[in-house]
Amino acid sequence: MIGTETPVYRLGEFHQFTSLGRRFLYLVQSAAIFELDDLAGAIIDRLAQGPAAYDELVRELTARGWSNSAVPCELIEELAETHAILSGDAKAPDAIQNLTANIPIQTLVLNLTNQCNLSCQYCYEYGADKVATPAGKPKFMNFETAQASVDLLFQQAKRGALQITFFGGETLMNFPLLKQVVFYAKSKASAEARSVSFSLTTNATLLSSSIIDFIAANNIGVTVSIDGPKEMHDKQRVFADGRGSYDVIAPNIRELIQKHRTRPTAARVTLTSGLVDVIRIFRHLRGELGFHEVGFAPVTASADRLYTINDPGMSGVLEQFHALADEYQEFALRGEMHGFSNVTDTLAELHQGINKSHPCGAGLGLVGVGPSGDIAPCHRFVDSDQHALGHISTGIDRSKQADFLNRGHIGSKYPCHTCWARPLCAGGCHHEAFVRYGDTGHPNLHYCDWIRDWTNKCLEVYGAIAAQNPEFLENFAQRKAASS
Repeated sequence: MIGTETPVYRLGEFHQFTSLGRRFLYLVQSAAIFELDDLAGAIIDRLAQGPAAYDELVRELTARGWSNSAVPCELIEELAETHAILSGDAKAPDAIQNLTANIPIQTLVLNLTNQCNLSCQYCYEYGADKVATPAGKPKFMNFETAQASVDLLFQQAKRGALQITFFGGETLMNFPLLKQVVFYAKSKASAEARSVSFSLTTNATLLSSSIIDFIAANNIGVTVSIDGPKEMHDKQRVFADGRGSYDVIAPNIRELIQKHRTRPTAARVTLTSGLVDVIRIFRHLRGELGFHEVGFAPVTASADRLYTINDPGMSGVLEQFHALADEYQEFALRGEMHGFSNVTDTLAELHQGINKSHPCGAGLGLVGVGPSGDIAPCHRFVDSDQHALGHISTGIDRSKQADFLNRGHIGSKYPCHTCWARPLCAGGCHHEAFVRYGDTGHPNLHYCDWIRDWTNKCLEVYGAIAAQNPEFLENFAQRKAASS
């Protein structure tokens, strides 16, 4: 052992979990995961009782049956190197990097229109909690604005691969512009020897055979907003005259999935107070309609909205998430994809060792542009004067961008500093924070216990797969990339 003074060890910052009878540590500072053998577990258990000097720790371990004193010595030092245990006043290095000026943009979200042909009761863009201020602004984006937006993306991006996402309102209400943008961006990428990929979100009401053919031919990823079988979906997702939209979209979705085989087609479900039967919704969307991935998110709304899910409702949602996560694990151990994207997305981040400075890429690697040309942190803030980060004609206002990012940085969210789940959560959605607390940088405190429970469950699934079918994880990043 190097050094003349005997160090005193204490526990570092980690979350301990078990899976299939095995013990694991999730190291908060580095977001690393590793399994504890019996001796490493004994060291952790001893230090859980209080700090111990190096010599004392070695003596206790050897007295408890570890006959080769070199083994605990080496393991103690190994645990110290990973910062699972710390000595003296040492602190684990933080993997989160400070922000730099002129942050490159890799993803552009084009809100082709702020109009929609549905009147969903919970819509964040048109409901009581809307942040958009579209008075006097165009309802549909034109090609000049879209072209300038694409040019900005190509100028800003530092790496080769770029991503353009089409959004709305209802995206396909401005499908002619979408086609123009795809052709323009592809041509520009080819001229610059770069690559660009596309995705879109739609309510599927306007999908037609010709649109589906174009989507398939251009390898455009599709996410469909749908809330389950007919009786559930039609509760909220209705036309202006009150008619449900399920009967319109179901045949369109089946044709899309049948024809579009180059990229997985995903479903995105909004959970509300009257729509929390997660398992039934999943069974219908995955098993009956044939979506490749199905993801769920609670509605973004103030606490007093009638469609907001209360605490008992969220507990029921979590219980069903657990059940689907167990199924996911069973599938993965057989080498099969299950399709519950809430697990897929979390496992992908765990496998990459993600340690977030911010909840998402909003304003960081991604910006949204509205029909007016206003630049926003993401699609949820498009056309909000309060949250604009500039205009496409003048570029990104770096001072506004910095203010948004500094307030949203995990370092500014003091309630999060003692939470072990912060590497993946980073305080929660900026838009959710603004709707609930009036501040995009406020932690989503109403979801803290829920997030910790769910993250722990995903860690258990990850541990089980790592222990019994690591090949699934080795190929996981490749499969995930193919679906994005």
